[in-house]
Amino acid sequence: MNKPSRIHLLMLSAATLLCAGTASAGSFALREQSAVGQGQAFAGAAAGQAGLGSMYWNPATMAAFEGFQVEVDLSGIFPYSDITPTSGTAPALLLLGGTGSTGDMALDAALPAGYVSYQVSDDVWLGLGLNTPFGLETKNPFNYSGQIYARTSEVLSYDINPTIAWQVNDWLAIGGGIEAMYFKTRLTQAMSPFPGAPSAELEGDSWGVGFTLGFTLTPMDGTVIGVGYRSQIKQNLEGHLDLGAMMGPLPPGSYPVKSDLTLPDQITVGLSQALTDQLTLNAGFEWTHWSVFDNFPVYGTSGFTNGMQLTDLPFEYDDGYYLSVGLEYAMNERFTVRGGVGYEWSPISTTNRDLRLPDSDRVHASLGGTYSWNDKLSLDFAYEHIFTTGDTDIKIDANNPHYAGLAFFGDVDAHVDIVSASLRYRF
Repeated sequence: MNKPSRIHLLMLSAATLLCAGTASAGSFALREQSAVGQGQAFAGAAAGQAGLGSMYWNPATMAAFEGFQVEVDLSGIFPYSDITPTSGTAPALLLLGGTGSTGDMALDAALPAGYVSYQVSDDVWLGLGLNTPFGLETKNPFNYSGQIYARTSEVLSYDINPTIAWQVNDWLAIGGGIEAMYFKTRLTQAMSPFPGAPSAELEGDSWGVGFTLGFTLTPMDGTVIGVGYRSQIKQNLEGHLDLGAMMGPLPPGSYPVKSDLTLPDQITVGLSQALTDQLTLNAGFEWTHWSVFDNFPVYGTSGFTNGMQLTDLPFEYDDGYYLSVGLEYAMNERFTVRGGVGYEWSPISTTNRDLRLPDSDRVHASLGGTYSWNDKLSLDFAYEHIFTTGDTDIKIDANNPHYAGLAFFGDVDAHVDIVSASLRYRF
């Protein structure tokens, strides 16, 4: 396949990777599913230490919440991501697009989440979670040196997760649920490196189905161990590729396309250990199976492109890992404070990093608290700062799967600030 075709049909791959500096978990995942959990870098989330939102990671944790409870979370995500071309970038790109940086390409976003848990009997709970596991948006300058690799990127996902939990005995609870996820992508990029070049736009969406499983163990008073699993979800994206100019044998116009992508499964382990009546130590470990996000073919679906593999989507990710520890201290009956720190090993490195997702290893530092007005109503709040560590450079050359014939080397400056709050009500 010729290089121009590869450049523009790679958009479907990048459409799912649009978070750049905005994502708060490895690659394009979003971890902000609980203000309580965020306050201690999500340490112990699978053991119930993320409030009612713990059911996102482990549905069995519902068994720790009596009666009928509702939680609504809202996170404000304020990312910063700036890419500056460096030595090694193709001279043609620097000549036509300049040597200046992108400026802040990551857009702010609001991320909601909601949970309901209802205790049906002494040992059975029903629940519902509403989340956005993947998403957010980046926007690069219209004319810049890397425009053939990215202009605008968007993704949107909605996840509906009904769950059930069973308290088997005093020390074991198990849970499970079904996921129905809507996934939509849109991406544009320049069709040439020349200023004012027309754009190619790709948009697609689909529904996918998966499941969640988990259990908690309470071997003794004050100790809880939890393990949760979120399954892979296959998204059979269907949409269209709109070309503003000739691309290989294709004249300007709109072309239906499809691609089958697999979103990764995840295992989360949590530990909660009471040190005193007021102080609790929490820890968490998370493995995300990002290596399933490897290579995907893209096919045309009508006309002379029907059934034709137009390109492949070579992500070549590694698995991702996250480790965190946190402390929670109950100052009195009304007020609880917490804090935590986490380290994330990204599935993306200099071998596969591009302008759409310049992700790297990161450190998470969090603070939070809970104020209880009474036995029924409480407010949770948290602040988290995420900063990069290690090698954050972009090296799109012949050794990078995103390479499209013109090298781009860049330096990335990125961080994320997140503020979250939630209201919990116990009927």
